[in-house]
Amino acid sequence: MFQQYPPVFEIKRKFSRMNKQRIAIDMDEVMADTIQKFIDLYKSAHNIEITIPMMYGKEFRDVLPEELYNTTRKYINEPGFFRDIPVMPDSQRVIKELNEKYEVFVVSAAMEFPNSLIDKYHWLAEHFPFISWTHIIFCGLKIVNVDIFIDDRSRNFVDFDGRKLLYSSPHNLEIAEFERVNNWREVADKLL
Repeated sequence: MFQQYPPVFEIKRKFSRMNKQRIAIDMDEVMADTIQKFIDLYKSAHNIEITIPMMYGKEFRDVLPEELYNTTRKYINEPGFFRDIPVMPDSQRVIKELNEKYEVFVVSAAMEFPNSLIDKYHWLAEHFPFISWTHIIFCGLKIVNVDIFIDDRSRNFVDFDGRKLLYSSPHNLEIAEFERVNNWREVADKLL
């Protein structure tokens, strides 16, 4: 006689879609202040002073002297780079509140930098312990089935049909075609 095993039923129930809207949140330059990490790194390692206004509409590497242009990729690929990035102000509080109202997923294109996987996992566990490992997605392309997507890279919105919130970062300040949020207090105002 065939018997249904209760653990399978419980797993299906646990991972079935809740009656909450789903939000995908990017990590770098949204939850994690990667730019501040670069500013501090280049000041200590190369004695170069970079400011946010210098970066308006540009990638960080674009404001570096020519001889250092390719060094950002070198640093990003080093083990440990992503482990001690500062947390964006108010992100912990707001994401915790969002997590009570929505089903929250952290989505990071970590596959581009394989050494970042363990660093990002431990960083999330330390700073956002309320986000379950089942809701962390390390991927290449960000193809997600959610209702709301918060990201600093507009390219990730190309095939996304839900609500797009472009999180302000110096490189995207000239992009005007998406709903913009400048900080986590603005995210809270729009979504809580």
